[in-house]
Amino acid sequence: MAVLPFQPTPFFANKNRAFWVLQLAGWGGAFLLRAMAAIANQQPPSLLLQLLISAITGFSVTLVLSVIYRELINRKPLVTWGVTAIVLMLSVGLYTFIDAWVLQLIRGGTETSFTQLVIGLFYLPMTLLGAWSALYYAINFFLQVEQQADQLERLEAQATSAQLAMLRYQLNPHFLFNTLNSISTLVLLKQTEPANAMLTRLSSFLRHTLMIEASGKVTLAQEVETLKLYLGIERMRFEERLRTEFQIEPDAAKACLPAMLLQPLVENAIKYAVSPQEEGAKISIAAQLVGQRLRVTVSDTGPGLQGSEGRRRLPDALTGDRQAVSTGVGLPNIRDRLAQAYGEEHAFEIRTPPTGGFTVVIELPHEEADEDGEEPTPVVLSNSPPKLAAPDQETPSPAAAPAAVSASTQRQIGTQT
Repeated sequence: MAVLPFQPTPFFANKNRAFWVLQLAGWGGAFLLRAMAAIANQQPPSLLLQLLISAITGFSVTLVLSVIYRELINRKPLVTWGVTAIVLMLSVGLYTFIDAWVLQLIRGGTETSFTQLVIGLFYLPMTLLGAWSALYYAINFFLQVEQQADQLERLEAQATSAQLAMLRYQLNPHFLFNTLNSISTLVLLKQTEPANAMLTRLSSFLRHTLMIEASGKVTLAQEVETLKLYLGIERMRFEERLRTEFQIEPDAAKACLPAMLLQPLVENAIKYAVSPQEEGAKISIAAQLVGQRLRVTVSDTGPGLQGSEGRRRLPDALTGDRQAVSTGVGLPNIRDRLAQAYGEEHAFEIRTPPTGGFTVVIELPHEEADEDGEEPTPVVLSNSPPKLAAPDQETPSPAAAPAAVSASTQRQIGTQT
């Protein structure tokens, strides 16, 4: 599972170095500013020495304050601000005392008493140390908020990744149940060669899905390859009753989408269109780019929603209406995965023509695979514009299964979905 690393603001990536840079720059700038003001006012050169000692004093006092503040920042607010106020006042008093003492030594005998010097100089250390303390807490609180926000983002990403993985893992048992039922029927009927061929194709399909990260994305070309492995298994059950057609634009084949997103749609079409009809049905998969979005259409030539009561209630589960329905895990799974992966940036539309058939249209933001990533698997692409196939168009069936299944056996295993 991918984990987002904590990446603070670049300047504060090394907090120790950033502290010393700010400390030297701040007190060095304060000294230069006061020195320029003294020179502009034609003060005696001895005052520059007093200003340098004052800057060094402030630098040293704030080093001690940083150690104290570091211990206070994570305490209760009453403790933090109460102790900070006390420590700040003591530091200002010490800073002012040193400034007044140094100034009295440099000027020698003056009419101004030491107490008057302390009172007169008190405002400047108060301003400098107060501003330094406020800046110290502001920077550290900012870094804490940034780190907490990053941790929250990381936890949300982990939760989303875990939920996507959970939804994806539902698919394998769902599909595996139907396939193993078919294999079991073949074994009971002593159809060993077809059973062995179906097991071989099932192992190839599962091996292929294991190579795909559960919460990751694949190119549409790779998704089509997975669909062809799945359809190879189902074609052994339904033979010529299952007809398929792929119309994939070359640019659309390079687009990314969540892994195993289309397989439940094809499985649904087989269950509700191919299985209940003696003549079977055609399943069409089309994909094209519409602006900056990928549009994928999965349609069938089955009876549509008018075919059965169970099929009539199917859109309730897809559109999220508050009605008690049960259509398995495949189709609600797609809706949940799209919501998790894209939020409001996706579309999931159902079309049910009055003449029959069932169409699902999915639109996703267009994302291409990285150039250094795995090359998309080649797909047989149509030269004509991508559109849903007409019912009278036929697509040549793929190579026949290693062993044919008799018509009677096909009827027995074709209804086990």
